[in-house]
Amino acid sequence: MRSAAKQPFSPSFSEARGSWGRFRRWNRFQGHAENDKVMKVLIAGGGIGGLATALSLHAVGIEAEVFEQARELREVGVGINTLPHAVKELATLGLLSGLDRVGIRTSELIYMSRLGQTVWQELRGMDAGYDTPQFSIHRGKLLGLLHQAALERLGSAQIHTDHRLVGFDERADRIVARFERRDGGERIEAAGDALIGADGIHSAVRSAFYPDEGSPIWSGMMGWRGATEWPIYRDGQTMVIAGGNAAKFVFYPIHADPAKPDTRLTNWGIMARIGDGTKPPPRREDWSRPGRLDEVLSLVRDKFRLGFTEPEALIEATETFYEYPNCDRDPLPRWSFGRVTLLGDAAHPMYPNGSNGAGQAILDARRLAAHLTSCTSVAEALAAYDAERRPATAAIVLSNRRGGPEGVIDVVEARAPHGFDDIDKVASYAEREAIVRGYASLAGYAKDQVNTRGGPVRAERQRKGRT
Repeated sequence: MRSAAKQPFSPSFSEARGSWGRFRRWNRFQGHAENDKVMKVLIAGGGIGGLATALSLHAVGIEAEVFEQARELREVGVGINTLPHAVKELATLGLLSGLDRVGIRTSELIYMSRLGQTVWQELRGMDAGYDTPQFSIHRGKLLGLLHQAALERLGSAQIHTDHRLVGFDERADRIVARFERRDGGERIEAAGDALIGADGIHSAVRSAFYPDEGSPIWSGMMGWRGATEWPIYRDGQTMVIAGGNAAKFVFYPIHADPAKPDTRLTNWGIMARIGDGTKPPPRREDWSRPGRLDEVLSLVRDKFRLGFTEPEALIEATETFYEYPNCDRDPLPRWSFGRVTLLGDAAHPMYPNGSNGAGQAILDARRLAAHLTSCTSVAEALAAYDAERRPATAAIVLSNRRGGPEGVIDVVEARAPHGFDDIDKVASYAEREAIVRGYASLAGYAKDQVNTRGGPVRAERQRKGRT
C-alpha cells in the first residue's frame, strides 16, 4: 500500500455532469467516449457505513461492489440509537418500514444522576415535533436490514465476504484494489473508479495513508452492553442514561414482541473507568467479545440508586453480553487522496456519547453519493466530500471526548455529588439546555436542521395525525 505522500490528487478522467449517476467516461487510451458507462465504486467494509454507501450509490445509479473481510455478515452487537438526521436518510432509501419492523421509535430521553434524580428530560423523534422518528434498535438488526436491501437491489454478486484488503494502486483512469481470502489464500483484484475505506476503526485504507498513526486511543473507560427481555418502563419507548462519564448506566428498549406485551427486549450499557488511558486497553476492540460477569458487577454494585430498575439484576438476567473499550482516534487532516477516501469509523471513530457513530456513517454515505453525482471528476467529488464531512465529524469526535450531551450529568454530579433538592440551583435550565441542545446542533440533528431538509415527511406526519 502507499503512504499519503505518494498519493497526490491526480484526476485522470472527466465525467460529464449528469443527474443521478449515469456517466459518459472519456477513455484516453481508446480515444472514444464510452456511452452509458456506469461509474463503479469499490467499498472496503460491509458494516453499517459500507452497506449504507452501497445503497446510496445504487440509488443514484452508481455501481457499487462491497468487500468485507469477515467470512459472513453476522448480526452481532447489541442496541444503538439512530437519530432523526440519519433516519431521514434511511427513509429516503425506502427503509423506514423495515426500521419499524425491527426497532422501536424512541419517544423520550431522560438524563439522571446515579442517584436517580432527573437532570434533563425531553421528548424525542416525532413526539418532539420532528418530521422523522428516532429509533432504538439492535445493531445487528440494522445491519441485517441494510444487508438484505443491498442483496435485493445490488445482487449477491456485488457483495463479497472473506475478502481482506491487502493493497491498492491508482492506475491512470481507475483504482485497482487487491484482496486476499483467508480460506485458501486466494488473491483477487478488483478495478473501479473509486475506493471507499469503510473498514472500521482498524482500517487498512486509513493505515495506508497514515502508516505511523498507531493503535486507537483508549480513554481508560470500558463499556459493557447486553440485551434481555425486561418489564416495560413508562411507555416502553423511553431511553434513560444515568450517571456521569466515570460511572454510567444506559437503559432503553430495542424491540417489542407482540407475544410479550408486558416486556421489551431491553438494551443496557455500563461505562466505567478502569484505567487512566495512558496504556492500550486490556483487550482489542471487538463487536463480539463476551464480557465477564464478575468484572462488570464489581463496577455496578452500590453505584446506582435509580428506583425504576436495578442494574445488577438486569445484568445478571442477561445470558450473554459484550465489552467494548471506549476508543477513538485523533481527527485527520485529510481523508481523500485521488480516487480513495475514508468513511464511517475508518474516517472518524468516536466515543458512543451522543449516539452518533452509526448515524454519522450514514450521513457520510449520503453526502458521498451526492458529491459523486454533482462533480466533474472523482477526485473533485471526493475532495468536496472531504471538505464537507471531515470538519463536521472532527468537531463531534472532540465534543464526545468532553462528554457530549451526557456531559450535563457530569456538571450536575460534580456540583452536587450527594444529590440535590432543586436542579435549577445546581445548574440552570439555560446551562443544561446549552449542553444538550448545543450538541444536537453541532451533530446536525437539531429539530430545525432535520425538518428543513427534504425527505419522506408528509406520509409520516399524516401517520401521526398532523397536517
